[in-house]
Amino acid sequence: MGNGISSSSCFSGCARRPRLRRRHVAAAVTSEPFDEGLGHSFCYVSSSKLEEELNNTNNSNLYSISGASVSANPSTALSTSLDPYSSYSSAAAAFDSSTSFSSVPLRRVGGGGGGNERGFLSGPIERGFLSGPLDDHRSLFSGPLDGSGGLTGRLRRSLSHSLFRSRNKGGSDDNHSSGSIGLEPAEEQWAQGKAGEDRVHVVVSEENDSVFVGIYDGFNGPDATDFLLSNLYASVRKELEAVRSQGQGQKSHLHVLKALSRALRRTEEDYFEVADKMSAENPELALMGSCVLVMLMKGEDVYLMSVGDSRAVLARTARRRHRGGRETSDELVKNLAALQLTLEHSTSVKEEVLRIRNEHPDDGSAIANDRVKGSLKVTRAFGAGFLKQPKWNNALLEMFRIDYVGTSPYITCNPYLYHHTLGPRDRFLILSSDGLYQYFNNDEAVAEVELFIATTPEGDPAQHLVEEVLFRAAKKAGMDFHELLEIPQGDRRRYHDDVSVIVISLEGRIWRSCV
Repeated sequence: MGNGISSSSCFSGCARRPRLRRRHVAAAVTSEPFDEGLGHSFCYVSSSKLEEELNNTNNSNLYSISGASVSANPSTALSTSLDPYSSYSSAAAAFDSSTSFSSVPLRRVGGGGGGNERGFLSGPIERGFLSGPLDDHRSLFSGPLDGSGGLTGRLRRSLSHSLFRSRNKGGSDDNHSSGSIGLEPAEEQWAQGKAGEDRVHVVVSEENDSVFVGIYDGFNGPDATDFLLSNLYASVRKELEAVRSQGQGQKSHLHVLKALSRALRRTEEDYFEVADKMSAENPELALMGSCVLVMLMKGEDVYLMSVGDSRAVLARTARRRHRGGRETSDELVKNLAALQLTLEHSTSVKEEVLRIRNEHPDDGSAIANDRVKGSLKVTRAFGAGFLKQPKWNNALLEMFRIDYVGTSPYITCNPYLYHHTLGPRDRFLILSSDGLYQYFNNDEAVAEVELFIATTPEGDPAQHLVEEVLFRAAKKAGMDFHELLEIPQGDRRRYHDDVSVIVISLEGRIWRSCV
């Protein structure tokens, strides 16, 4: 979960103009997954956005999505890979999607040699728009296969077939959602990627005006993150369908947030049940865990769930203040302000440290060396059973065990939950693993995207942020960009972390290069 850049030419990837369609067909066909050891860049532009550009209309509900990931850690084989048909990629980074996402592997342009000209082209290539049945036997990310449909079978990737019911177009307030929250069959587009120990999952349903984003930042191995990638979205869908089926009418935002929390809890329970069956042969499963960041956007409603230190940051137009100090609603300045929508769970947060120490008054080393039991920086995480139950700690080889005092968990998977109603001041969302914030704070990240969009409207803001992390990492280490990227994965982790970034434009105009 990461660290360190100079100036030089960077990544290639030219955005091409996709073929325009009146509507996306059910694009269940997967494009060929591609292998890229460094990382990848991708984008999604709503078909309504394409129609707007074609017809010169203006729809305020449009959005576009750009994403990029870069790996610092090497690929590690799954401990639980029992599927003889899996095509698990040994590359440190890989990407797969339905055909309405445009994507390209990150490749360096030019070589070292200094100079201040970066000279990179930005933007995913066209993948085309196709439709057809989903090939259920291909899987970029492997996992156990159980023909009987048991728990181990759930480690295989769950590809989505439906999302939320069509939203009620009538407005919303702080207490109730803008429409019924449930599931009906709908056209969906999806994307999944890995970069080192990071995993990213995006599902878009234009028909239901819904977007799901999951960013899973793993540690100590890939099994926990791949389990999340395979199962959490399906669990979210199931819980939201249960909410809808339990009654008529509108559901409160609290119901939705509780459904997200239940989905995470049950996914972790399933993970531990699978791991328990395999712990004798694979004790390292007790070490593996992941941070979790989930965003569910339904119309103007944004629901967030986070565990660990990944972040969701909203960029919004700042209000101008009069001398009296009161805000005005009609006078807006150009510069954007950053609003962090999630809370961090790490030993950098005083309240989290106090909570753990209070829960373990008999253990003076509950927090040691600024880590939980001297092992983990985050104070909440999915998995990591060795910090949750003595039996998981005891399952480890002695050299990996902690001194577990008592029976209370040192860390939990209790998420931070938040609802936000989008307004006219909101411009874009930055969702990312913590690798981004090793070299940016919230205000800097928002300002970087704002400036990039203004000066390079055809560019890729998510890829730009990833590149900036690498440039800053190289500069801090006293080397140039290309020298940094020549360092093998694993060794490069000393300078920067795996970084996964998704930028969602709430104005639908970031990705003009794709239209």
